[in-house]
Amino acid sequence: MTDETTQMTTAAVAEPTRNGLRRLLILAAALFSVAISYGQIALGWGQSPAEFAADGDSTLRVAGYAFSIWGLIYLGLLTYAVRQLLPGTRETATLRAFGWPSLLALLGIGWWVLAAAFDWEVMTIVLIVGSAVVLLIPMLRHAATIRALPAGDRDRWLTVTPLALLAGWLSIAAPVNLITVATGNGDLPSALSPTGWASLAIAGVVLLALTVTARTRLAAYSLPITWGLLGAFVAELPRNPTLAYVALAAAAIVFVGAIVFGLGLRRASSTI
Repeated sequence: MTDETTQMTTAAVAEPTRNGLRRLLILAAALFSVAISYGQIALGWGQSPAEFAADGDSTLRVAGYAFSIWGLIYLGLLTYAVRQLLPGTRETATLRAFGWPSLLALLGIGWWVLAAAFDWEVMTIVLIVGSAVVLLIPMLRHAATIRALPAGDRDRWLTVTPLALLAGWLSIAAPVNLITVATGNGDLPSALSPTGWASLAIAGVVLLALTVTARTRLAAYSLPITWGLLGAFVAELPRNPTLAYVALAAAAIVFVGAIVFGLGLRRASSTI
């Protein structure tokens, strides 16, 4: 057997091994993120995410009911993780593209709960922004392939959609987290009023939502953002109607974008 043949054989054996390890780690990270979230609430150690947010939510607040979306997100993430270990799940370009980034994101959202519980404020920002970024990079990088996935494709529904839901929610949670920490520490710059900063953050979220949805045509990314903006409208209406209606207008724009880009455009064909 030549050296070249030996190297090819070794690579052929190593590839399934790496894929199997990656899939096991993704399942472990998904279970960790769910267990740490519900475990922290059940056991009551440290401060809850709601208590963490309440420390600096005078600038921008999201109604508590909006966070119920985590139940749907966790269900999708567990489905994504478990599916990879099923015997019939072959390795695809989509699974490879999102595999390691999704592992980092799953670890990030689990560690965020710990950081919030112990009031590690800067770490919460790093983790939530980082978790969003590591998912957005493959979404944008492989946008053409995502658009080309058939409507009934399993990778579309069991890989891309759960991760897009998570990325969408993190895309609005990240700026809220940043503003919460800055407000609680008195670090919100005086160049704008608190309402001005909150409105600017909302505008940035809208721009990101429309950009990503136009590229990927994934309504699953925009809908959690719409949900979060509606939660901001409900929370802010009694105390800051101006900001509330900014959030409501933003929610309407993002929702229309989800319909127009996510459902109204033909999918293009390409490869990763």
